Amino acid sequence: MTGLLTMPASLAPLLLCLLSAVTVALANFAVKRGGDVLSARMVLSITSALCVLPFAFFVPFPEAALWPAIAAAITAHWVYQFFMIRALHRGDLSLVFPVMRGLAPLMTAIIAVFVLDEMPGLLGWAGLGLATLALVIFALPTGRSLEQKTLDQTALFWAGLTAVGIGLYSVTDAYGVRLAENRFSFIVWLFLLDWLGTTAVAVWTRRGQLFRRLRPQLTGGIVGGVSSVISYGAALLAFSMTEAATVTALRETSVVFGAILGALFLKEGFGARRVLAALILAGGLLLLEVNF
Repeated sequence: MTGLLTMPASLAPLLLCLLSAVTVALANFAVKRGGDVLSARMVLSITSALCVLPFAFFVPFPEAALWPAIAAAITAHWVYQFFMIRALHRGDLSLVFPVMRGLAPLMTAIIAVFVLDEMPGLLGWAGLGLATLALVIFALPTGRSLEQKTLDQTALFWAGLTAVGIGLYSVTDAYGVRLAENRFSFIVWLFLLDWLGTTAVAVWTRRGQLFRRLRPQLTGGIVGGVSSVISYGAALLAFSMTEAATVTALRETSVVFGAILGALFLKEGFGARRVLAALILAGGLLLLEVNF
């Protein structure tokens, strides 16, 4: 990690965001592949907390002024996870993942204007517009049955709300990691407390069958948990180096990886139209990066 922090100012956040993009796609793929998204997400969250637990003994305990920021960030993460679980339950990964992650930079940019006083330039807004156009292409009907189109519309609704959740947690996390006297304290304690919400919901809704539901999700949840720690740890470090919307935009190039994973390994329909939409989306997100 020391090597990353001594790189040129423009290169370190770029590499961190690309690492985050690949691993966030892998985490979502692992959760979706297991079938029971809520149970898999519970395993993922607990695994993430266990991964960072040893670091709690080596970072300062968060100062009193940081706890409201931690509480706001955790709440935003719980909102995001609720919407994301609903979206993944109702739609193909290759449909909902590009929409919820690709729309996130626009949500982040809008929220950051008011909360962090960060304003994209003209080309930045153009990039966001291009990314939104790509999402419209993604969301067009695939020509399947009326029942499937209805399911897709429901999934897209939840994917859109998930993007709002991503925007909320991106801004609250950016604020917290900048406010902290030691940014690693914020990162560690965010992961240590994040598992509580998902676990409480899983225990309540899966009561009487929790362990039976969990067994098939263990491998995917553990892989997703490790990937999630790498992904969001890298993103949080990048938040401390550059603008929140820029980090989110580069991170959301993960839409290409997520869509490809869904098409190749989950046998989900993708097609030439969505390949083109994914490329337009990635281009729009990168245009946002060069204009901040």
